[in-house]
Amino acid sequence: MTSTPILLTGRSLVEGAAEGPLLFADTGLSFWGGVDPASGEVIDRHHPLSGQCIAGRVLAIPSGRGSCTGSSVMMELISNGHAPAALVLAEVDEILTLGVLVAQRLFGRSLPVLCIGREAFAGLRGAGLVRVEGQRTNPTALSLSEQDQALLDGAHGKAAQMAMQIVLRMAELQGAEQLLDVTQAHIDGCIYTGPASLRFAEQLVQWGAKVRVPTTLNAISVDQRRWRELGIDPALGEPASALGDAYMAMGAQMSFTCAPYLLDSAPSQGEQIVWAESNAVVYANSVLGARTLKYPDYLDICIALTGRAPSIGCHLDSQRKAQLIVEVSALKPLDDSFYPLLGYHIGALAGSRIPLVYGLEQAQPSLDDLKAFGAAFATTSAAPLFHIAGVTPEALDPAQVLEPGAVLPTERLQPAELLHSWRELNSAQESQVDVVSLGNPHFSLSEFAALAQLCRGRRKHPGVVVAITCGRTVFEQARAAGHITVLEHFGVTLVTDTCWCMLGEPVIPPAARTLMTNSGKFAHYGPGLAGRPVHFASLAECVESACSGQASGRLPAWLQPAASKEDRAHV
Repeated sequence: MTSTPILLTGRSLVEGAAEGPLLFADTGLSFWGGVDPASGEVIDRHHPLSGQCIAGRVLAIPSGRGSCTGSSVMMELISNGHAPAALVLAEVDEILTLGVLVAQRLFGRSLPVLCIGREAFAGLRGAGLVRVEGQRTNPTALSLSEQDQALLDGAHGKAAQMAMQIVLRMAELQGAEQLLDVTQAHIDGCIYTGPASLRFAEQLVQWGAKVRVPTTLNAISVDQRRWRELGIDPALGEPASALGDAYMAMGAQMSFTCAPYLLDSAPSQGEQIVWAESNAVVYANSVLGARTLKYPDYLDICIALTGRAPSIGCHLDSQRKAQLIVEVSALKPLDDSFYPLLGYHIGALAGSRIPLVYGLEQAQPSLDDLKAFGAAFATTSAAPLFHIAGVTPEALDPAQVLEPGAVLPTERLQPAELLHSWRELNSAQESQVDVVSLGNPHFSLSEFAALAQLCRGRRKHPGVVVAITCGRTVFEQARAAGHITVLEHFGVTLVTDTCWCMLGEPVIPPAARTLMTNSGKFAHYGPGLAGRPVHFASLAECVESACSGQASGRLPAWLQPAASKEDRAHV
């Protein structure tokens, strides 16, 4: 006896109909680092769907989260036949939707994407067979300039025409009524996720694509100059390098960094930009006060080719206000592991809401602290922005980011909650450390200086690999400052152009069992991407473990009272 499927209707983000068994989770999912693009397996080991396969099933998640490269993974899955039958969301998600739209235009393949709202979404728990039906409603007319219309009409070539078509389709989904000019772009779509990502870029090149604004490139999937020397399989090295070349052929700069805010071209407060790469978006909005959405891969290059972006979201004053208050208990003495852990935890609390964090006014976190906080926050949150009272530029006076008269939900964060997140990030059970992973996001010059100070006059354990990823510009700055000489004596492997989210064997030796990192972002993604559990700790602890080959397992001083209190509670 065949059960009758439950019919789902709602706002159609991508039209179509599909039927299949429901795969439900009430936690957002980052497709990059969370779903294997070749098979459709959920590889985020912290997610409730870990180990499940989304291929051919109706996937119901509240939204995406984390990486902007989720659109590329979605397109790859559609291209190779391992995509879900349909995607059901509680709220609109531009990243995953954009991946479907690009696959639709490039490959003629698609899947329905339906937004049903939070209440209806919660009612799906426990459902079996479902049917999704959605038709596109008549779009709101956008106000186009003469230049916009010329691009849309193909007066500037086929690449710019397709780019404008995609920009307008996304503007429609977002409810934008007009477009705005952007001054620069940062492209995340240069990460190689499979053949479809290269095909997309090379098609644009064949159509004569040229960027219309200054454009930087994110970290690519290999060290373009040294991938052969590092032992990378040509099956990855050649197409990944070719993908970087394709974007440079469109006029993008050879920056190859996931931390474009470390470049001289970093935007200023109030500047309208289009950046992709989740940590870069969050840093640009929150720390620099520039204005960008969390742009999906492929929409980033489409906007770079047109110079125009939807006037919506964090581009607007009204959409940059706090939606959640987080109060942090006073903790001390702090070390540098505090900020990535705090960002990771607050990101999960915030979901898609913009938080305003109180309690760090006296701590005065450094730019490196904010970089680490933002990267971890962007891993667990879908929000493109955070505010820290008395610290980040728009919240120096917190009243400026609060809507007058608004009563916001408040979370009072206790040390015991941070202890739970600490244990979540420390997935490794054995004390052995085989690889120390540094530079996710890419190392800054000040991080090089701090590490060189810790390593000076010492040598790492011969059985431990210590590898740092960084951009070429910062690498040369660190070399000029003398830090590289110190680190090479210590035994560090230095890798440019790519990042730990893309690194695997043989940089990670096949026999390696455990990794260690000071990055909240990589501590989350590492078990799925590298297939190995991770120790998370401060930079100083990472150096000690590099020398001994063992993780101490010590909690930082600021977490020890929480652990002692928990121990007493169990007596």
